[in-house]
Amino acid sequence: MARIGVNALYLIPGGVGGTEIYLRELLAALAAVDSSHEYFVFTNMETQSDLLPKQANFHWKPQAVHARFRPARILWEQIVLPFEAARYRLDVLFNPGFTAPIFSPCRQVTVFHDLQHKRHPEYFRWFDLPFWRLLLWAAAHRSHRLIAVSEATRSDLLRFYHIPKERVAVIAHGVEPAFSRLDRSHTESYLLCVSTLHPHKNLPRLIRAYGLKKRDFRLILAGLRGFHTKAIEQLIGELGLRDSVQITGWVPREELYSLYERARAFVYPSMFEGFGMPVLEALAAGIPVACSDIPPLHEVAGDAALFFNPLDEDAIAAAIEHVMTDAVVQERLTRAGRERARGFTWKQSAERTREELLRDV
Repeated sequence: MARIGVNALYLIPGGVGGTEIYLRELLAALAAVDSSHEYFVFTNMETQSDLLPKQANFHWKPQAVHARFRPARILWEQIVLPFEAARYRLDVLFNPGFTAPIFSPCRQVTVFHDLQHKRHPEYFRWFDLPFWRLLLWAAAHRSHRLIAVSEATRSDLLRFYHIPKERVAVIAHGVEPAFSRLDRSHTESYLLCVSTLHPHKNLPRLIRAYGLKKRDFRLILAGLRGFHTKAIEQLIGELGLRDSVQITGWVPREELYSLYERARAFVYPSMFEGFGMPVLEALAAGIPVACSDIPPLHEVAGDAALFFNPLDEDAIAAAIEHVMTDAVVQERLTRAGRERARGFTWKQSAERTREELLRDV
């Protein structure tokens, strides 16, 4: 029986976007496939015990540190967490949020969701970037195994960190079954985009494309209010779109299901992704999807989405028009999307993650 630690010190409920959904869903799936090994989940003071599955082999180990104060969280991860790993005699420490202790008394497996700080450093605040560079480089080189969430992220790991390819496994996200069970018989006249409001999400181009002509449908932007929120709100005002473009901020999961259930179509204009979980969720729900023509989204959507050049506002506008008004396109994408999404399950992700955690233990 292995003793597996889970480093959840990075998690701020409602504050880290898709990596929170990833960890919550993965832990639940691990509990469903593994009742034999012991899991010790180390959390911060913002995260409560509801993160853990209610299963006897999952143990909550709260730590006396606030993740919102990043310097303290980093120091705790680097100094205290290794002592905790020794204290609980861990065989392996699983780091699902990019960073890992530089010195650890046990094996480490670390997840890389993307390498945006290497590909697009211009999207980072100047005082954050040095920490990302140092800590992710250290995690990549000090971990025994790495998990990339897509082939695109794996390629970036090999390119930027020169890691032997056999050390990196690609394990895609799953999608919650709840999305495939949504009742889409009564849709409303709005286009949905689920995205953190960060610069690389390309939302200003989406808004300008939407505003190229008068629309008889709304645009709803649902997701964490990120670094680009003020600029996006200002743009909406300048274009006179305050009555037709809605920013929801981070919404509870049940409310998000409702937004997916009633959306006429879905759009995702991001210029950079590690995976693209919202696209997969929309496919599973059977929503016609238009998204950026970038490699990670091709991995997710295959031929089940309408792709556009994210740098071309006219192309974005044309794709929006097709998914919102063309019945033939809508029917094809709905059918293809549901079929495509069946290949992504959290059970499969959990089983492959468990294999990586137990390798050489």
